[in-house]
Amino acid sequence: MPINLLKLQADLREANSTSPENTLELDGTKTCEAMAATLSLPRILPSGDSAITVEFSRNIDDAANQRVLALDRTLAAEPVSGVTETVPTYRSLLVHYDPMQVDFDTLGEKLTLLAQLPVPPTTKTRRWRIPVVYGGEHGIDLEDVAKTLKTTADNIVARHVGGDYRVAMIGFTPGWSYLSGLEDSLHMPRRQNPRLLTPAGTISIGGVQTGVQCLAGPSGWHLLGRTAVRTYQLHRDPIFLLEPGDRVTFSAVDAKTFAEQDRAAERGEIVAELIAS
Repeated sequence: MPINLLKLQADLREANSTSPENTLELDGTKTCEAMAATLSLPRILPSGDSAITVEFSRNIDDAANQRVLALDRTLAAEPVSGVTETVPTYRSLLVHYDPMQVDFDTLGEKLTLLAQLPVPPTTKTRRWRIPVVYGGEHGIDLEDVAKTLKTTADNIVARHVGGDYRVAMIGFTPGWSYLSGLEDSLHMPRRQNPRLLTPAGTISIGGVQTGVQCLAGPSGWHLLGRTAVRTYQLHRDPIFLLEPGDRVTFSAVDAKTFAEQDRAAERGEIVAELIAS
């Protein structure tokens, strides 16, 4: 069903002027609480002559990220004329468009309206369990992290495995999955001297995040372990395993199991366990 922007604008004005008990209904879709419609306006920023950045926050923020993903899903479900591609990040959505079909001001107004829609409740969420071999040659920073945080390596592993994470964005290199939800006790500044090369499959922490690095590459994060899971594999279906909004937990495995799983993953096996969808 096409988006009726005039009706949407009127609905939002009405919702913002009514009591919290009232509800907002958008073109026959599920009703939402009117109070949820009073969301702050995003910043609409030009990104070259054919893209717009819709910025919801200037900080890493789960609430902002949920709005990013909600707008991304809305544009996928209800295409806006002229939009050619969207790229979700932690705190903004990059919207590519064809300037021959729509201009910056018109599209910016449309995106501003859509960004004020209440974030709908998630009805389906995929949950993955990713095996990790921690420490030793596979997690060369584990002991140093434990010393810095004045605890043991086993305790760091237990805290990391005990976390419930959400894929906030995919970026930097193919399949690099940035995860929110790292517990406060594991927050650490990034390394002062980034490494020019770190192994494929590295599981690391940096700042308030943890992540799954698919391909070998540079990193300034602290390396806790490695997984055999390929979050990106060109000749596999699906090419990208994780998607923004997916939930992730980790499980600890030994080096022998990692080696076996690595051979299986090389053959195209998923290795990660899909525990809910």
